[in-house]
Amino acid sequence: MAIHTWLSATRPKTLGLSVSPVLVGSCLAWAERGELQILPALAALLAAICIQIGVNLHNDATDALQGTDTPDRLGPPRVTAQGLLSAASVHRAALLAFGCAFVLGIYLVAVGGWPILLLGLVSLAAGAAYSGGPWPISGSPLGEVFVFLFFGLGATAGSYYLQAGQVGMTALLSGGMLGFIAAAVLVVNNYRDRRTDAQSGRKTLAVLLPPQTSQLEYALLLSLSFLLLSWLWLAGHVSWYPLLFAAIAIWLIRRIFSLPVGKALNKLLADTARFQLAFSLVFCIALFV
Repeated sequence: MAIHTWLSATRPKTLGLSVSPVLVGSCLAWAERGELQILPALAALLAAICIQIGVNLHNDATDALQGTDTPDRLGPPRVTAQGLLSAASVHRAALLAFGCAFVLGIYLVAVGGWPILLLGLVSLAAGAAYSGGPWPISGSPLGEVFVFLFFGLGATAGSYYLQAGQVGMTALLSGGMLGFIAAAVLVVNNYRDRRTDAQSGRKTLAVLLPPQTSQLEYALLLSLSFLLLSWLWLAGHVSWYPLLFAAIAIWLIRRIFSLPVGKALNKLLADTARFQLAFSLVFCIALFV
């Protein structure tokens, strides 16, 4: 029971958001350079997962303490709000996850130098500030920007840099492609929670703008991702068949326009996260064949 509770607290259905950019950045450098450094790639993957777990745990405990998450929330139950774990223990686990990322980061800095040090420190600070501090990012209109930068652009470019020692336009475009999908996952989350977030004083875009705006934002983000993919394909960097995922993207977009605001969106959120991971795996394969 305890293991299941802690596993639930890490939000495993969304951890692919941290896996995807590391895979794409590493495979893109491998395809361009003809070699892959396994240890830096694995260390970057583990560090990214640790940072996301730390963010998720910190968010779980902090939202419960602030009264944002309650036992009757629309999203999947949170362990602190449900009383399954204490806020103090969840906060300690978050610090442990951030600590593991920091230790892995020491090795990554030895490999990649000061740019990786800067990226790592900014990522850790942003992860802690996502739910904590006087102006939590998760309750502001900047949530989608945060996810785009750190779960798309930064993680992909950083993973590429560890392999290549530089960052090219293909890495930035690929990072933007994944960042748009990751931001779409957050859009579903905030769209679902817009009523309860408004009651708790949050100022997400979903709260500040009409409901239809979140639906349009989701559609726009997925569309922009395929716009960047099309550019990469036309430029000869990747084969054409990841474009077949556009059919799944259209299916996801139709669902956000048809589903009622509430618990029905939980599956769309999980499906969007799974879509990004599956899309990333196919994209990596398409780099080589």
